[in-house]
Amino acid sequence: MTEIPLSILPAPRIVPRDGHGISRKDISPNALRVLYRLREGGFSGYLVGGAVRDLLIGGHPKDFDVATDATPEQVKSLFRNCRIIGRRFRLAHVVYGREIIEVATFRANVDDGSGDRETVGEGRLLRDNVYGTIEDDAVRRDFTANALYYTVDDFSVRDYVGGFEDVQARVLKLIGDPEARYREDPVRMLRAVRLSSKLDFSIDPEAAEPIPRLAPLLSGAAPARLFDECLKMFLAGHAEKSFLSLEKHGLLPVLFPETAKAIITNRSGALRTMLVQALRNTDQRIAEDKPVTPAFLFAALLWPAYCRELAVLQKGGTDPLVAQQRAADRVTLHQADRIALPRRFSQPMQEIWLLQPRFGQRMRKRVFRLLSHPRFRAAFDFLELRQSGSPEVADDVAFWREAQLQSPEQLADRLGPSKPRSDEAVEEDGVAVEGDAPKKRRRRRRKPANAEAASVVGPSE
Repeated sequence: MTEIPLSILPAPRIVPRDGHGISRKDISPNALRVLYRLREGGFSGYLVGGAVRDLLIGGHPKDFDVATDATPEQVKSLFRNCRIIGRRFRLAHVVYGREIIEVATFRANVDDGSGDRETVGEGRLLRDNVYGTIEDDAVRRDFTANALYYTVDDFSVRDYVGGFEDVQARVLKLIGDPEARYREDPVRMLRAVRLSSKLDFSIDPEAAEPIPRLAPLLSGAAPARLFDECLKMFLAGHAEKSFLSLEKHGLLPVLFPETAKAIITNRSGALRTMLVQALRNTDQRIAEDKPVTPAFLFAALLWPAYCRELAVLQKGGTDPLVAQQRAADRVTLHQADRIALPRRFSQPMQEIWLLQPRFGQRMRKRVFRLLSHPRFRAAFDFLELRQSGSPEVADDVAFWREAQLQSPEQLADRLGPSKPRSDEAVEEDGVAVEGDAPKKRRRRRRKPANAEAASVVGPSE
C-alpha cells in the first residue's frame, strides 16, 4: 500500500461557515442524526467524500457518508439500527428505512501491525482495516476533491490535502503518486473517468498520464465490481461523456475489448455512431426521469461486437440462424470474462439482437407473431436506434411504427391474405414452424401397457 508522509501535506485549512455554501437544510436529516449522536457519545464525526464535494458545487447528493474515530463496534453500540458489513473495508451501516448512512472509521496511512491489511502483486489492496487519525484518513482517500470533511461542531469544512481549491477549480487530482495509487486499486482509473464526466471536472494531467499505460491492470479487477462501475458510468445521466472519456484514456479496449475491435475495423463508422447515439438517448431518458434498463444499454454497448462476430461466422458459411445465436452466445461469454453481466440482463439483451432480422419480414403471420412478442417494444426501439448508423433500415422503422398504430383488422387488410405454405416448414428463431395451410389432425397412438410401465419405472436391472 502507498504510504504518504504527512509531513509533505499542506497545513490543514478550516473553511468557516461563511466561507462555503453548505447548509444543513441540504443535508439528509438522518446523516445529521448520526453526526450528533456520535458527538453525544464522545466521538468525532464528519460528513465526508462525495456529499461534501457535491454540496460545495451546488449539487444534491443522494448518499451521505460519515467518517469517525469510533470503531465499527463502537458505532454499533450507539445505534440499534446498525449493522457491520464488509471484509475488505469494515463499515457500519446505520439504517433508516430505505436510507443507509455509511459510517467508516478513519483509515491509517501507515500499517503499524495493529490492524488487518493485505496487499498483493504490485500493491493492489485486498484488505484495509488499520485505523488512524483524520489526517491519516484524508491521505488514504483517492482524489483531493473527495477528502473534505464537514463538521456540525462549528459547521466548517476541514481540508487536509488542498481539495477545497481543486473543487473550486473543478479539477480531479489524485492524492500521492498517481501510478502507485492506480496500482493499489486499478478501478480508480474508471472512477476518474466517471467523476470527471459526472461533475464536468477535468482530470489533472499528472493523474491522466499513467492511465493508458496502466489500463491493462483492470483485467485483474473483479468482474462484478466492473459491472457495478459500468452501471454508475452509463446509467447516471452522463453515459456519452463517460464513453468518450474511456476512448480518450485508452480504457475502452480493456473494458469492452470486442466492441473496441469492432469499432476500429468498421470503416464506415456506423457502429460507433449508433453506439454514441444510444448513450445520448440514455442520458436524455434519465434527464426526463424515464426508466432505462441495463439489458438495452448492454445490447447497444456490445452490438458492434455482435455484428463483427456474426459477419465472421456468416463469412465462414455458417447457417444464418445458427450464426446469429452462436454470435450472441460468444459475445456474451467473452464479455463475461471482463464484466459480470447477470443472466437477467444478458438474456433479454440477446433477444433484442435476435429479433432484429425479423423486422425485415412482411408475411402476415410473422408480423402478428412479432408484434405479440414480449420483447417487441425493446427490439423496435433498438431498430430505431440502428437507423442513426444504418439509414437502410428506415423503411422497416416506418412500417413497424405504423403497424403499432393500426388495429389488427387494419393491419390484416394492409398485409393481404396469408399464402398457404403446406408443402414446407420454415424456421423461425431456430424452431421449425409450419406454414399457414390447415394442418391435418394426427391420431395419437396409445402405448402398450408394458411400455407405459417401463417408461415410469425404467428398465429392469
